[in-house]
Amino acid sequence: MASILALSEAFGLSTTTGTLAMMLGLAVGIDYALFVVSRYREERAEGRTPQEATALATGTAGSAVVFTGLTVVIALAGLSVVGIPMLTKMGLAAAGAVVVAVLIALTLVPALLGCRPNAVLGRKARKSGRIEESPQDNGGIRWSRFVLRRPVPVLVLGVIGLGALAVPMTGLQLGMPGDEAKPTSTTARRAYDALAEGFGPGFNGPLTIVVDAKGTADPKAAAETVAKEIGATKGIVSVSPARFNEAGDTAVFSAEPATAPTDEKTKDLVTVIRDERPGIESDTGATFEITGTTALNIDISGKVQSALVPYLLVVVGLAVILLMVVFRSLLVPLKAAVGFLLSVLASLGVVVLVFQQGHGAEILGVNQTGPIMSLMPIFLVGIVFGLAMDYEVFLVSRMREAYIHGDTRVLILTTFEIDEYVAQALRAGASGFLGKDVTADVLLDGIRAVAAGDTLLSPTATRTLITRFLAAPAPGSRLATPERLTTLTTREREVMALVADGLSNDEIAEKLYVSPLTVRTHVHRAMTKLGARDRAQLVVMAYQSGLAQVLPPQRAGP
Repeated sequence: MASILALSEAFGLSTTTGTLAMMLGLAVGIDYALFVVSRYREERAEGRTPQEATALATGTAGSAVVFTGLTVVIALAGLSVVGIPMLTKMGLAAAGAVVVAVLIALTLVPALLGCRPNAVLGRKARKSGRIEESPQDNGGIRWSRFVLRRPVPVLVLGVIGLGALAVPMTGLQLGMPGDEAKPTSTTARRAYDALAEGFGPGFNGPLTIVVDAKGTADPKAAAETVAKEIGATKGIVSVSPARFNEAGDTAVFSAEPATAPTDEKTKDLVTVIRDERPGIESDTGATFEITGTTALNIDISGKVQSALVPYLLVVVGLAVILLMVVFRSLLVPLKAAVGFLLSVLASLGVVVLVFQQGHGAEILGVNQTGPIMSLMPIFLVGIVFGLAMDYEVFLVSRMREAYIHGDTRVLILTTFEIDEYVAQALRAGASGFLGKDVTADVLLDGIRAVAAGDTLLSPTATRTLITRFLAAPAPGSRLATPERLTTLTTREREVMALVADGLSNDEIAEKLYVSPLTVRTHVHRAMTKLGARDRAQLVVMAYQSGLAQVLPPQRAGP
């Protein structure tokens, strides 16, 4: 805001420019800071130190913040496509505020977390020194399970619902509301109604005609002919006498329409007069222009409406390219673009439904319905686009990270089946099926499948599986001895623990920033030193030795 105020005089920035920049900067700034802090709390709940949690939050959530900030900047800077200088200034100023919000989220927020690591934790966590995980069965979890159980019906219903809300958008009428849109309790509104009732609705919005008669033999006669031709146009009630400048070659007169300034018939009337202008100018030799508040509002509305589609194409196209770079996918950007377009059209449809057609207007306290403010659709597109892309990148980046690192709760059995009871339990997302009588041999098959990366089990299911096996080991299975464990290097222990978590060699390599060949070498050396015949036994030894914890790990204090 300080920069905008300092540059306002030099660049002619209005107070509205600062207001928009402050509004968007505050909105995205809160979003970005909360995203980083939320990830920091999550990492602390996983038992990491404040320094580690801050670094991970900044490296993961911070990257998403950068890309979301870029999408918002694209949307706001894209306002220059409209071709209205005021909008260009407002968009660039707001984009600058978003850049500042991104920089704060990447620098100031981590610094504050480093200075006061426990300030963002709950009161109970600060007092007890223990950080509790968030509830695993909250409303968001229940909703996601509902959606995942019925993805197609939810998708179809969502698209149909948004499509239905977007239908009224086809009747969108743009304008610049004046005194007629003010509450009836104001003197301006009462004066407007009194003038419209006494002199006609067009009295509040006359058209101003400027005639340039330079070069004509009789400027006065030319101006009178122009006024006469315009006065004869259907929809014009009266024409005022022409007034000339001192040189006598330029005249100005007013034409009063029969309809209100924001009426669509007035817009059509201006279009008709402009279409007839070439013929009138050829007959008189004089040129004329239609101006005034009413004509100016009509021109602005037309320009904004014609620029809406190009603006959408520019910002959506650039966002799709950016998302393709971020996620290295074509489906994710296309899905995001389609979802954004549906959101924008549905939002515009609701605006038309309430503020133009009047459905539910009384509930919101709207006194007068009519055309939508000309600049509103452009602002709505920019703001909705920025926020939609924000949440898209936040959610998808977190999903992608969880998928890459194997942190998933999706339970898929691909290479073995214990029995139908287990299969049903897995499909339902449960891990307590191991309470049923299952032989150690079958459990070892399950461990082998986890170790090979052929099945995805939640950490809870994996720990329960190992617990059951350790209680009744299969014949011929081996357990690691303390003497052999001391021969393992630190990296071999780390790799062994990740193997026990069910990660593949490629996933371990990405997590440790090494090559898959290096991971295979560490796995082979660990198996050789411990005498494990295969990865399945290596998994069992990791849990039996404590390198991988069977029970949920205790959360570290602050």
